[in-house]
Amino acid sequence: MARRTSLGDDDCAIAQALDVVGDWWTLLIVRDTARGVHRFDQLQRELGLSRKVLTERLRLLVEAEVLTRVPYQDRPVRHEYRLTPRGRALLPVLVALQDWGDTWVLGDGDTTATAAEASAEARRVHNLLGTRVPELHLTDDEGALRDPVGADTPYTVLYCFPGAYARPEAYPPGWSEIPGARGCTLESCTFRDRRAEFAGAGATVHGVSTQRPDEQRAFAAKEGLGFPLLSDAGLALITALRLPTFRAGGVTRIKRLTLVVDRERVVRHVQYPVTDIAGSVAAALEEVRRLSSPAERAE
Repeated sequence: MARRTSLGDDDCAIAQALDVVGDWWTLLIVRDTARGVHRFDQLQRELGLSRKVLTERLRLLVEAEVLTRVPYQDRPVRHEYRLTPRGRALLPVLVALQDWGDTWVLGDGDTTATAAEASAEARRVHNLLGTRVPELHLTDDEGALRDPVGADTPYTVLYCFPGAYARPEAYPPGWSEIPGARGCTLESCTFRDRRAEFAGAGATVHGVSTQRPDEQRAFAAKEGLGFPLLSDAGLALITALRLPTFRAGGVTRIKRLTLVVDRERVVRHVQYPVTDIAGSVAAALEEVRRLSSPAERAE
């Protein structure tokens, strides 16, 4: 790969990595391709870069095997840019930077699983309204790849939660002292108890956390959930939607939030922060019923 400036430290992995992704535009290109922005003109519009600078940055990322060019049109031949496995391995870097910014630049430095309603973090989540969830797959609690947006119903309720375990001792130390972390079992069980109502209103329910599938499977079996839990341990959904996170027990966790997504993958309803767990489940159900009403469908 052609380097702009060598940092002159062949044995330091940080220096060598910065030779590839040290330019801030480079990480923003990785961020946007993870969000589902793949074509040159789309990237230019999102980033506001000149064609010359964007062309050079894309060339460097392709040479570094962070991106690959995939043809999407024959006449004339046009390509879009997709993350490679090496590129997807950068997602934890992006999430760590976002978490650091939310905590130390936009916030007060405290570890929290929630946010103030008027915070920049909450505005970012609410700005998802009307945007599309990119096509991606997460591993469900049975180990199978699954689209987080269900195809069998008009709507999908995605409730994202920090973590829930089958055994109380499995929770990270200090979990109950983290604001907003407690309540994951109550949330899942409330969705379980109202699952038939969601189905009757035309919605599939999926829970999402960054836990391992085996941890999710043990919890789902213990509580008899009856709907899939999806693992975003690879941070694909978090990065695609720029969902807020925090660190606990050495693991990146999703802060508690709820999205209602339609069959076309458009986000139709957002709840964040979630402070009343039972109330948030009821509000999601009411929103699905509203969206499914004849009056709403006629608009």
